[in-house]
Amino acid sequence: MPLGDKKVWDKSKLPSRHVSVGPERAPHRSYYYAMGMTAEEIAQPFVGVATCWNEAAPCNIALNRQAQSVKAGVKAGGGTPREFTTITVTDGIAMGHQGMKSSLVSREVIADSVELTMRGHCYDAMVCLAGCDKTLPGMMMAMLRLNVPAVFMYGGSILPGRFKGRDVTVQDVFEAVGAHSAGKMSDEDLHELECVACPSAGACGGQFTANTMACVSEAIGLALPGSAGAPAPYEDRDRWAVRSGEAVMHLLERNIRPRDIVTRKALENAAVVVAASGGSTNAALHLPAIAHECGIDFDIHEVGRIFERTPYIADLKPGGRYVAKDLYEIGGVPVLLKALLDGGFLHGDCMTVTGKTMAENLADVVYPTGQDIVRPTSDPLSPTGGVVVLRGNLATEGAVVKVAGMKNLVFSGPARCFDCEEDAFAAVERREYKEGEVLVIRYEGPRGGPGMREMLATTAALYGQGMGDKVALITDGRFSGATRGFCIGHVGPEAAVGGPIGLLRDGDVITIDAEKGTLSVALSDAELAERRKGWQPRRHDFQSGCLWKYAQLVGPAEKGAVTHPGAAAETHIYADQ
Repeated sequence: MPLGDKKVWDKSKLPSRHVSVGPERAPHRSYYYAMGMTAEEIAQPFVGVATCWNEAAPCNIALNRQAQSVKAGVKAGGGTPREFTTITVTDGIAMGHQGMKSSLVSREVIADSVELTMRGHCYDAMVCLAGCDKTLPGMMMAMLRLNVPAVFMYGGSILPGRFKGRDVTVQDVFEAVGAHSAGKMSDEDLHELECVACPSAGACGGQFTANTMACVSEAIGLALPGSAGAPAPYEDRDRWAVRSGEAVMHLLERNIRPRDIVTRKALENAAVVVAASGGSTNAALHLPAIAHECGIDFDIHEVGRIFERTPYIADLKPGGRYVAKDLYEIGGVPVLLKALLDGGFLHGDCMTVTGKTMAENLADVVYPTGQDIVRPTSDPLSPTGGVVVLRGNLATEGAVVKVAGMKNLVFSGPARCFDCEEDAFAAVERREYKEGEVLVIRYEGPRGGPGMREMLATTAALYGQGMGDKVALITDGRFSGATRGFCIGHVGPEAAVGGPIGLLRDGDVITIDAEKGTLSVALSDAELAERRKGWQPRRHDFQSGCLWKYAQLVGPAEKGAVTHPGAAAETHIYADQ
């Protein structure tokens, strides 16, 4: 049926037939009439327009506006949009206190709540809009879990702030806290910086987790090419929203679904873009979780192997010089993808939400010369990716470190152990550590935290004190995409399940080698086994509620810290009900 034709769609195989077709559904239709819908609108496909709009943070504040434009696109394509919202936990505000335990958990709650809304109301397709870190993978996970025709759209990045003649981001404010505690910044300058660092709506402007996963959305094929680039305040963002609404109707007409798009090759493309852009280490957690929703085994080690063979070519913060707005102004994510495709690092035959392949989408993209934001693969910033996965006797399930912008990739020193982030941050504030030490923060993993907190407050304070390259930090928790320095996260097995990180003692010599991809402690297997005999897990403070429930269900970071069996265990798919 041509799009825009007012003929009634054949709903015989669409989920919405259960709530809109036949005399037995008269009570259901009465609810739609109560909301002002017409008989024509009820006869059309129902398209969920899911956003994480709220007033928690600038990342999400513009999503309500963009959702209205998506709805206009759906209507133009002959569909009936039904807008709904889900939660978010914004890392910039949750950071550095117990609230950060809610962050990774929110990814699961977002995916679960979108699934329940779609299932409960029998929507036929969906457009998902997300703004900050966990909302992007959470929405993509829901799209794949439900497997109805779907399009993802990023809400856009924040504009850079200006402080003393230079561009700044929220990363600079976190690092300024460390500089202030070291007496290197006045109260007045700190206050001025905090007032100007975040001047608009949108997610953090560097290649932190939100922008990393926004790049992934295009690379994996779930978002329209170019849609991730425009900053949140730009009107161009609304045009992309209209186009995303129109696109989902094309997908519905052709029955192209997310699992037709997200194949192993598409996941490899996503990992390539993370490495090439010096993206967030959190992608090593989110890509396995996204793959899990498709029934594809794509763990941290597979991600790491792709990182090893991918050149680092995008000079983006925190390791580089530029922010998302700069990338947008030279052509956006398609420029990065074009450079990688031309260099032979992408699978060009992967299907995307345009209904065309990656190579077809990029055919007319011209790599821009006269700029140094994205380099050609023949002249990379470094020959291997900006993120490295490590293994060794301290991390048999793996660990991850962002090396983008780092000069020294080997570090060895004595351990100084902390059983929670608060203790480590307090020691850093008091400067109760020594140059050359490896700070260990444990019992912060998915199960032990619970919730696998990020440690930006601690790492930024170290950097602000001028010690970012003079000490290392390892944790079974996570690091923000804004973290820089020798910071290793996702160490597994985590301390709460008896992992070696929980057996460490002050003074144990730890060696990190990001060139060889190893993380080890100078203890024999016999010594570790002897220590394990006397080990007792630390009891966390969340013995009821959502965090308790999460701790009972969550799996290891190695596999994405997922909480259900995934598509491999399915007996039927929602889209086929």
